[in-house]
Amino acid sequence: MNNHDAAQLLQRVRAEKPLIHNLTNTVVTNFTANGLLALGASPVMADAVEEAADMARIASAVVLNIGTLSASKVEAMVSAGKAANEKGIPVLFDPVGAGATPFRTESAKRILSEVKVDVLRGNAGEVAVLCGRSIEVKGVDGGGNEDVRRLAMEAAELLNLTCVITGKEDNVFGEEAYAIQNGHPILTRVTGTGCLLGAVIASFCAVEKNYAKAAAAALSFYGVAAERAAAAAGADGPGTFAAGFINQLYQTSSQDIIENGKVEVL
Repeated sequence: MNNHDAAQLLQRVRAEKPLIHNLTNTVVTNFTANGLLALGASPVMADAVEEAADMARIASAVVLNIGTLSASKVEAMVSAGKAANEKGIPVLFDPVGAGATPFRTESAKRILSEVKVDVLRGNAGEVAVLCGRSIEVKGVDGGGNEDVRRLAMEAAELLNLTCVITGKEDNVFGEEAYAIQNGHPILTRVTGTGCLLGAVIASFCAVEKNYAKAAAAALSFYGVAAERAAAAAGADGPGTFAAGFINQLYQTSSQDIIENGKVEVL
C-alpha cells in the first residue's frame, strides 16, 4: 500500500458513509461520535444488551471498547460481536487497560475467545497481556520499535487477526505489515484520541476487507490530521488542539495524505 492507496480509501469512506456501531466507554462517546461525523462516517452508540446485537446486524463495522466496564456492557459486547460475526461485519476490539485489574483482563480475554475479532488495536502493554507475554514497556505506549513489531507479529499469528499497536510508531501486522510514522505527541494530552482512532480504523475496514491495508491507511490519515491540527494549535494548547483536530478530520484531504503520509511496508 502507498499514499495513493490510502487517499483512495479515504475517498471511499466519505462516499459510502459507513455506519459504525460503537460499544465504547462513557468518557469518549461524544468525542468519538463527532470525530466519525467529521471524517464522513455515521456513528451509532447503542450499548444496551437488549439491542446491541440488532444494531450490529445493520452496521458496517462494530467497535468494542472496554474503557469503562460493567458486567452488562461485556454481555452487550459479546452479543454484538457474535451478531456481527454472523453477518460478516468487521469487528474491532480495543482492550483499554487490559492487565490493570483481573476483571478487565478476564473480560478482554472472554471477548477474544467468544467473538471473532478482526482487528485488535491497543498499546504494547495491553497486547502483551492478551498474548500472555511480557515486554519491556516504557509508560503505556511501548518500548523499542523492534520489540513492538515482533509483538504485533506474534499477536496477529497467535490470535488470528490483524494487530495494530499504537505508540510513537504505529505498527500493523495482518495480511501485510506496515509501520506508520504520522502523528503528534499532543494526541496523548487529549482524552479519547486513541478510542476515536479505533472507530476511524473500523470505518476504513468497513470499505476495505484487507484489514491491514485499511488500518494502515486510517493511521496515516489520522496522523496527518493530527499534525495539521497541532501546527495550527501549537504544541502547548491541548484544548485548542482537540477542537482543531475534529476540524482536520473533516478538512484533511486525499491530497494531504498523498503529500504527507509516512507509511513503510515491512
